[in-house]
Parts: sequence; structure tokens; C-alpha cells
Amino acid sequence: MASALLFCGQVIAAESPPLRPVNTYSIVARDAQTGELGVAVQSHWFSVGSSVLWAEPGVGAVATQSFTDPSYGPLGLQLMRAGKDASQALRALLAIDEHANVRQVGMVDANGVVANHTGDMSIDEHCEIASDNFTVQANLMWKATVCDAMVAAYSSSNGDLAERLMLALEAAQGEGGDIRGSQSAALLVVSNDRSLPAWGGRVFDLRVEDDAEPLIELRRLLMMNRAYNLMNEGDEHMTVGAVEAAVEAYGAAEALVPDSHEMIFWHAATLAGAGQVDESLPLFGKAFAMWPPWRELVTRLPASGLLPDDPELMRKILAVN
Repeated sequence: MASALLFCGQVIAAESPPLRPVNTYSIVARDAQTGELGVAVQSHWFSVGSSVLWAEPGVGAVATQSFTDPSYGPLGLQLMRAGKDASQALRALLAIDEHANVRQVGMVDANGVVANHTGDMSIDEHCEIASDNFTVQANLMWKATVCDAMVAAYSSSNGDLAERLMLALEAAQGEGGDIRGSQSAALLVVSNDRSLPAWGGRVFDLRVEDDAEPLIELRRLLMMNRAYNLMNEGDEHMTVGAVEAAVEAYGAAEALVPDSHEMIFWHAATLAGAGQVDESLPLFGKAFAMWPPWRELVTRLPASGLLPDDPELMRKILAVN
């Protein structure tokens, strides 16, 4: 694209459009309770998340699709970071886009202002609906009713932002989704904390690049991400000596993903380190059975301060069958 926008003393320009439409349906949203910002997408196109999804903690979220111009993401966030609301940011970018008639874009800012655009050359069936703190947009649909289905699914859920975004994608697919089928999907949720760097504050950052059933895999990854968030929470508790809270977090993670020997092992190690040896031994045994190399790793932990340097404790752990 030859056009450019002068903003804050800098010239910013968008890129030329690709020859084919990259993606189909998406949702951008702000959680009114937590302030989290999120965006999710599904398409019959490889690695749709790499160009469509953009979000920055405490600033906003963007989905740029149809004949995708990825620059709407970083430039839209730059404008919102500088004080423009989502509507002002989108209007500014459309004004300098020579190919606005083939774009489809959704934006939300940290105050819940939403904006969307569907160019009149977008491929049918297409739709867009802006609502309270969120907007959905779609093109290349089997049926134009996918936007209504997304709004209904998102609005009727009491889950957290990631869950509601996921439900919106699943509802769209339930209406027939992309007329070409499905291939990739992605979901991004960031914190409301504007002080975090642009690359930080990511609560969920998931991509399914190529899969026959990308939403099924995205749903699995979302559960795994929740479990690892709990593992990270447990690690944070351990760093401040809150052992009971750490054990609780590790146990919750293990309950979400019971076949993860990694989570079972660290749950066991935390219990043992806290003196709850009898409770830890069955978990060590389960982890060893699932992945025998944990036996070797457990002997290395005392040197790192992750288990007491106690030969009797080590003997008990390694004696577990």
C-alpha cells in the first residue's frame, strides 16, 4: 500500500494485501470484570494466528482479516496506546488504506470501546456485530448466521474471557463455519496491566497451526494452559515459602491434566520438600512408572535446593515401585 499516516511525528504505512483471503471468523473482547483483553480466530488457512491476532496488556486487542493487512494490528495498538479509542484508531487506519474495501477488522480498547469494519468487497457470506465490550466478524462463511451464534455463545457464558472466546469459536463452527472447512485456530488473552511490556502479560497465547479439527485441539491446549498457569502459580508460592498454597496449586494442575507425569512429579517433590513424605510417595511412584527418568532427576534436586539433602528421604523416594 502506497498510502501512509503521519502520527506523533512518525510516518506509518500499511502493507499490500495478499492475493487470497487469509481467515474467516474472529472475536475481540474485553472482560468488564477483570479488564483482560482477548481475541480468537478460526480459519481454513495455515497459521491464521500469526497474522490475525494482536493484543497488548492494558491497551487493546485487534483482529485483522479477510484480505489481511497485518499492520492493522501493531498500528492499531500504537494508536490506542497513544490515547485514541478503538473507533478512532480504526478510522485512522481505514482512511489511509487503498484496499479498505477488502478488509475486515475488529478492535477493542482498554475502556471497552469496540469498532469493526467489513469492506463491501468482502466475500459472502460475511457479517459483523458490535456489542458491549466485544465485536465479532466473519467472512467466507457457509451461513451469515455465524455472527449471531457467536454473540449468543459469548454473551450467555459465565466463564472467564478465554472460555467465552472459545465458546464463540465453537458456536460459529456449529453454524457451519468456513465454507472451505477448518485448518487453524488461535486464542490470545492479555492482562489489564498496562505497565507490563507488550510481549508480557499473556494469560493465554495458543495456536493450532494445521489440524483437521483445530478447535478440538485448541480446546485441549486451553485446558493444558490452565494447568500450567496453576503450576506457575505454585512456583511463585514456593519462592516465598508458601508451601501449603503451592501444594494446592500443583494439586489443582494435576487434577486438570491427570496424565501429565511432569505435574505429578512436581506435586510429589513439593510435598516431600514440605515434610509430607508419606503423601508424596504414591505420587513419586506414579510419576516414575509413567516416565522412569524422573528417578535420575530426583537425585539431582538436593543440589538445587529443591529437595532436602537427606539420604534417608532419598532412599524412601527411590525405593518406591
